Amino acid sequence: MRVAVSPASRIFDTDPMPSLLDLNAYLGIQPQALELQSRRMQVLADNLANVDTPNYKARDIDFQAALAAAGGAAGGPGAPVRLATTDARDIGAAAGADGSPALKYRVPLAPSLDGNTVDAQLEQAAFADNTVRYQATLSFISTSLRNLMTAITGS
Repeated sequence: MRVAVSPASRIFDTDPMPSLLDLNAYLGIQPQALELQSRRMQVLADNLANVDTPNYKARDIDFQAALAAAGGAAGGPGAPVRLATTDARDIGAAAGADGSPALKYRVPLAPSLDGNTVDAQLEQAAFADNTVRYQATLSFISTSLRNLMTAITGS
């Protein structure tokens, strides 16, 4: 037996008032940037930890491409066109199986004789740069949330 559901009985299925604030929209791309910077810091630390490991290949995240992909996920104007994929191995899949950005091998300036492509000075400089960007993103998010709390409480 099928029961017809009238529109009046569906009143409690949806929120009668639209959300006044969508926190994701308020913070913009900053949470995704923070996550990417954190992941990149991990990759750079792995590179530095393996500076003396024979045949270790330095890796990095293409931060610009990963952030553009994260920002374009909403499909807004100016969002990059994506290929439809059904498997992580398909062409155009820019992320790993766990959804993390794809790692790329860094082109070495002067690879060592043992096959290691980690340049400690380059990695340290990239790590320091990423740390400054991470702190700036944290500061932006903190200021945005503080402003929101000021708007809510009025003080």
